Amino acid sequence: MDFVGLAQTGTGKTAAFGLPLLQLINPADRFPQALIVCPTRELCLQITNDLQTFKKHIKGVNTEAVYGGASITMQIRNLRQGVQIVVATPGRLIDLIERKAIDLQKVKYVVLDEADEMLNMGFRDDIDFVLKNTVNRESIWLFSATMPPEVRAISRNFMTSPKEITVGKKNSGNVNIDHQYFVTSAHTRYETLKRMIDFNPGMYGIIFTRTKADAQEISERLSKNGYEIEALHGDLTQQQRDRVMGRFRNKTLQLLIATDVAARGIDVDGITHVINYELPDDMEVYTHRSGRTARAGKSGICISICHSRELFKIKQLERIINARFHKLDIPSGKDVCRKQFFHFMDKLIQADISQGDYETYLPDLLEKFEQVSKEEILQRVAALEFSHFLKYYENAEDLNVRNEPRTRFSENQRELNGRKERSFNRRDNGFTRLFVNLGTKDGFYKASFLQYILDESNLKKEVLGKIDMREMNSWVEIDRAEAGRMIKAIDGKRYNNRTVRMNEADGGYRRASDERRRHN
Repeated sequence: MDFVGLAQTGTGKTAAFGLPLLQLINPADRFPQALIVCPTRELCLQITNDLQTFKKHIKGVNTEAVYGGASITMQIRNLRQGVQIVVATPGRLIDLIERKAIDLQKVKYVVLDEADEMLNMGFRDDIDFVLKNTVNRESIWLFSATMPPEVRAISRNFMTSPKEITVGKKNSGNVNIDHQYFVTSAHTRYETLKRMIDFNPGMYGIIFTRTKADAQEISERLSKNGYEIEALHGDLTQQQRDRVMGRFRNKTLQLLIATDVAARGIDVDGITHVINYELPDDMEVYTHRSGRTARAGKSGICISICHSRELFKIKQLERIINARFHKLDIPSGKDVCRKQFFHFMDKLIQADISQGDYETYLPDLLEKFEQVSKEEILQRVAALEFSHFLKYYENAEDLNVRNEPRTRFSENQRELNGRKERSFNRRDNGFTRLFVNLGTKDGFYKASFLQYILDESNLKKEVLGKIDMREMNSWVEIDRAEAGRMIKAIDGKRYNNRTVRMNEADGGYRRASDERRRHN
């Protein structure tokens, strides 16, 4: 029987498909009987580790994780020794199929985990290829946090009358997450982020940015200020990525900062906070970001730093995930100092003094502080521990954006005027249009396409205007001063084994026609 399971990340989907699979596998048959496909190396390893735990008392069942960034020779050798369950990322799995190193003819059960994430990452063609190569399967089990049309299409094209079960509501968020947002101006976004971190001294969290350039820049600035943080982005080698994730898992790092693409499949216990340095353009991405916290029944906080022009996104998100967002004031400098001080005092009171021979030194301590009052001791402790906070936040500015009350008429008129002004400015005040021969046929959606062009060009999102995506190509509005830089960065690059072409839109329509003829 085919099955569709919709539930938020961290709700136990691995056990939901892993335990039944182990009961269905025949240990005597030493060939792949079950195939689990997932979007990232981290999730692949996590699923494999969970299956190892589940099968602790089941003899003869072998599992193998196959993913990019590791030795394919070793993976092929392990597969030939006899494996019943294969956990794979799409790219490495197809590589193994094309090398004839894995036989999927006898696979009975196919599991697609985090299906929506795989589609957002551009794996639609890969998933189709895998499903077409498992011709003797008995069932497909599809698990997803959300149900966009692309996931529904897989269900429609490859599954037969699937049984669908939803835990919670479709596309809804985890009820244990407190969704908070803070409104500030664009130029104080970094300072607001720093203040959020300082106001939550016990934070163990992930910060999400749109581009790898932002992730690296913010990581470097916070590191210089003494924060235990590292960036996770596409420029890291697999070895560097493993080192960063290892430090984050063992809590040597307090914070991890990452792009959506780099953070796919991250599953770390105990994350208290997720911070959106900027809200994502694709609203469904928010569900995956916030799902990094409040896992396995725990509670968590998802903080979004917003510009006043982004408030409409908050309303959209409330409808999409069926949750209330709480608007809070950005703490003042005094609030931060007070929070840090009392956090330290709580740790001081809770300190374990049973293990050391402290009584030996007690007479000398009492004599030393005989003339010092309790109040003065507390003041001196505060001076030693928090002098840098007190100096930094002594004259801290108010980072909140205070919106004046507006009538519905004035709000609508302001929006109309804003649209006219933006439209005029882009046409006549420094914006130009670029053509690129990439589109939805290449596996892109608007959010992933935006991420791609920003990552490749290292430009800020603020220089972009409207993006118009079609099946075979796209048009991008950009500040004319930055157009040459983007063309130089992207034109001539390779993507999915073909050359990317980007130029001024005047020559783009002819090239689009040529591109269509070549594909047809």
